[in-house]
Amino acid sequence: MAIKAADVSKLRKMTGAGMMDCKKALTETDGDFDAAVEIIRKKGQAMASKRADRETSEGSSRAIVSADGKKGAVLILKCETDFVGKNESFVALADSILETALNSNVTTKEAILDLEINGLSVKDVITEQIGVIGEKIEIEEYGVIEAEKVVAYIHPGSQLSVIVGFNQADFEEQVGKDVAMQVAAMAPVSVDKDSVPADVVETELRIGREKAKEEGKPEAMLDKIAQGRLGKFFKESTLLEQAFVKDNKKSIKQYLTEASADLTVTEFKRLSLS
Repeated sequence: MAIKAADVSKLRKMTGAGMMDCKKALTETDGDFDAAVEIIRKKGQAMASKRADRETSEGSSRAIVSADGKKGAVLILKCETDFVGKNESFVALADSILETALNSNVTTKEAILDLEINGLSVKDVITEQIGVIGEKIEIEEYGVIEAEKVVAYIHPGSQLSVIVGFNQADFEEQVGKDVAMQVAAMAPVSVDKDSVPADVVETELRIGREKAKEEGKPEAMLDKIAQGRLGKFFKESTLLEQAFVKDNKKSIKQYLTEASADLTVTEFKRLSLS
């Protein structure tokens, strides 16, 4: 039977597949849309199997906040090439998956795969798009936080995204944006020194002792010197102690309390492709 251009266009909108693939699928199925969709999906499964061992080094890092501002999520969706990673349809796919995850209250990237988008599982949506795009696609990382107020920031180019939780909801929008950009720019390891993982603290103390010993410092002074260097690490690497990038005469902690009494950060997530 003759395949109408309108039918090809309809199938393309349904699946995102190329015009020729859609026409071929409709031709093979005598215009049966459900069967044509299945053909395109199977092509994606075959492509996914073929490219399973491929490296995904590019992609898109996205962030979103719930309508009430109390929950935020970040996600990295990866692919093989920069060309695909920056494509509008790929970014839209990442946003769709992230929005679905946020609204479904999942906390792990594995749980996202079982969620549904337009009647299909996220796993099947990704598989379908592998067939359309011709590259391996996978969810690399996912994070979610809840707080009185959550602020999101996506760095231009979608290579890095941030969500920051605050203990108060009523403060100037610019303050939240400034802190989110601080997290993006300075990559702190934690909110404050008390939230630095114990293994990180121990590693920094060990490095401090070893450096002091290499410098010929007395054995009795090694622990004290190491503690001093740990203090410097906290100041440089924990968010509240870091110097504010817009005014390095004050720390982020000082900047926040100047904006609103007792305002502080409760948690943050920073996801970067590099």
